[in-house]
Amino acid sequence: MQKVRIFLMMLCLGIVFQGFSQTTTAPAAATDFYAGKWELLVIGTPNGDAVMDVNLARKDGKFEGTLTAKVGDAKEETKLTNVEEADGKITIFFTIQSYDVNIALEKVDDDNLKGTLMGMFEAKAKRIKE
Repeated sequence: MQKVRIFLMMLCLGIVFQGFSQTTTAPAAATDFYAGKWELLVIGTPNGDAVMDVNLARKDGKFEGTLTAKVGDAKEETKLTNVEEADGKITIFFTIQSYDVNIALEKVDDDNLKGTLMGMFEAKAKRIKE
């Protein structure tokens, strides 16, 4: 009977120590799904379809980055003023031609996003793989 008690006590201690030794950190890829370069297409603006590259990086727990508009052969880079993440969605904010603009996007699959520019124009983004 004494051996059974010792065995059960050792088993319980083993389970307790094993349970405390586990870590619960999420993989970096899961927390940084939006990080990287994306080609963004905004459909049906008054000036036609607009193509931009968005570069997002996490710094000190928050996203920051740039947006590069492709107009003909010229490329105009704009710093993002804010990036908000919530419930599987991301909204990027920037100022262009003195207008504050936002693009809300949500995940379609591992390499695609969809959403709207200012809630008016359809937007699609595709991950740029390097």
